[in-house]
Amino acid sequence: MSDREPARTVVRSLTSSSSSAVPPTRITIYGCGPDEAVLFRELGPRLGVAPTITAAPVSEANVELALGNRCISVGHRTRVANSTLLALSRAGVRYVSTRSIGYDHIDVNYAESVDISVENVSYSPDGVADYTLMLMLMVVRDARSIIRRVDTHDYRLNTIRGKELRDLTVGVIGTGRIGAAVIDRLRGFACRVLAYDSRPEAAADYVPLDELLQQSDIVTLHTPLNAQTHHLLSRKRIAQMRPGAFVINTGRGSLIDTEALVSALEGGRLGGAALDVLEGEEGIFYADCRSKPIQDRALLRLHELPNVLISPHTAYYTDRALSDTVENSIVNCLSFESRNQRG
Repeated sequence: MSDREPARTVVRSLTSSSSSAVPPTRITIYGCGPDEAVLFRELGPRLGVAPTITAAPVSEANVELALGNRCISVGHRTRVANSTLLALSRAGVRYVSTRSIGYDHIDVNYAESVDISVENVSYSPDGVADYTLMLMLMVVRDARSIIRRVDTHDYRLNTIRGKELRDLTVGVIGTGRIGAAVIDRLRGFACRVLAYDSRPEAAADYVPLDELLQQSDIVTLHTPLNAQTHHLLSRKRIAQMRPGAFVINTGRGSLIDTEALVSALEGGRLGGAALDVLEGEEGIFYADCRSKPIQDRALLRLHELPNVLISPHTAYYTDRALSDTVENSIVNCLSFESRNQRG
């Protein structure tokens, strides 16, 4: 997941200040997975909330589940259509908490135009940072090929020797909470670290983006997705990268021009890629696609390349992060209601 967004997030303790005389706040939870549902049912009463829970993503067809509730919580896996936002507004919803750090799946400006506020949540950056380091190590050691060969009982040494991080330069694009956590971990590997961010805040060696791309053996992406960062790694910028460099993406798929990435990998310009997010992942990631054909040609080609690792947008998915996400989604809804009552 990308790690810095402008929305405000409020965190408070798990002790509820509500009394038995105060009716619980009603919140509709859309797109709720079974593991999230357990936490909402556990934490809701403790925080003075009565959740209405559905596994279905929010849509015009199920807006009635939010009738009478000013606040809803939505997942990041499905885009929220503007027509759905309008229907929610007409149903009386005034606040949407998205259970994610990024909210590129919601047109925030349109939501504001129909009197709906949208805010994200924060959660521990450590899970994504740990996962990012794991992907780096796997890609520079060609772990995919090694594991596949062992699965067929081929125990010979790989024909490709691995690289050690201490001999490499790692470029970190985006140094919010997750990017900064990645930098902290990289220091333990004694590698050279370069950083780029439009708002430099971390203790890092910041350089212009072009310089970072030209000097880095590994480029890892941790910037939010917006109009300015869409296809941040464009065909032109990929061509600027050091020959044989590796790309790691645990942010958002559309930070990379996928077709340009595939071309660079096929042509040997890049050494490999580890991708936890992809353009067009919606409807594929989080689904069991074993019995249905995949139509995304870029995804199919990436799967065929031996130097590419793909995982289904799972870097954020840890016990701690899930608990943080559910708690902070509830807390943000309660904070909105509290501000509204005071104002």
